[in-house]
Amino acid sequence: MNKLIWLLKWMLKAAIFFTLFAFALNNQQDTTVHFFFGNQWQAPQVLVVLTAFAAGVVVGVLGMVPWWWRQRRQSKHPATTDAPSVPNTSASLTAAPPANAPAYADGI
Repeated sequence: MNKLIWLLKWMLKAAIFFTLFAFALNNQQDTTVHFFFGNQWQAPQVLVVLTAFAAGVVVGVLGMVPWWWRQRRQSKHPATTDAPSVPNTSASLTAAPPANAPAYADGI
């Protein structure tokens, strides 16, 4: 069973690789990217798409850095948290419904 799963994983990886490879082969024509102030960049289309993807990954990682730092700081000092304390609501969840509530509620 483990060999079958291993084989399926490698087949999926190969399929993804060959799909991306075929995408790169089908998009070799030159593309012009126009920037502001008359600047332009001319490159193969697959390179433009790859650059846009890489830039998105970099922006995403840079956007997560403050959150990662905050989580790391909180894990080193668990008593000091920036989040406000949440009151214990377990008592309100187990409370009985009001006396005038209908036996059946359809959500309307």
